[in-house]
Amino acid sequence: MPDREPRRTFGPVVLLGLVGSGFAAVAGHRAMLAVPDDYFKTVGLVGFTGQDDSIVEFPLAGALALVALACWGVLLVTRGVVRRVVAGVGALAAAGILMVVVIGGFIQDDDAAADLGTRLGLGGQTAPLERTPWLWVALASALVALVAAAAAVRYVASWPEMGSRYDAPTRHTTVEAEPEEQANIDLWKSLDEGSDPTDR
Repeated sequence: MPDREPRRTFGPVVLLGLVGSGFAAVAGHRAMLAVPDDYFKTVGLVGFTGQDDSIVEFPLAGALALVALACWGVLLVTRGVVRRVVAGVGALAAAGILMVVVIGGFIQDDDAAADLGTRLGLGGQTAPLERTPWLWVALASALVALVAAAAAVRYVASWPEMGSRYDAPTRHTTVEAEPEEQANIDLWKSLDEGSDPTDR
C-alpha cells in the first residue's frame, strides 16, 4: 500500500506540469510590462500606443517554458536514470522561468523603464510601466510548473514506466521473443527493408 501512494501522483503531477508549462510558454511570448495608454495621451505620443517600443517582453521565460514543456513529453517515454535526469532538467527550467519573471518584472523594472524612455525619445526621462495580466499569468504558471517539477523529481522513481514492448526490436529481444512475437518482429523488419507483405 505505501508504494501505491506515489504512483497515484503520476497523473495529477504530469497534468499540472503540462498546464503550468503550457501557460508559461504562452505568457512568455506576450508583453509583461507596458507603458499605460493614458501616459501617451498626456505627452502627445498616441501613435506609440500598443507598439513594440512601448512594451517589454521576456523571451527567455518563453524559451525556458518550452524546455519545461518538452521535458514532460520526454519524461512520459523514458525510464530509469534518464527519466530522473529529465525531471531534474524540467525543475531547473521551471525555476528559471520563475527567476526571469521575478527579476524582470519586479527587480529590474526600473531599468526597463529607462530603456523604454530612451527608445521612445523622452529625453532621458523614464517611461512609467505597468505590469500586464500576462506577467501575473507567467508568475502563477511558473510556480505551478516548479511545484509539479519538484514533485516529479521526488516521485519519478516510483511512477509507472512505458513497457519495453514499445522499444525498437534488438538482437537481445529477438532471442528471447516468443514465436508469435518473433513473427511480428520479422514482419516489421521486412517492412523496414522495403518488402511489401501484400505482394505475393
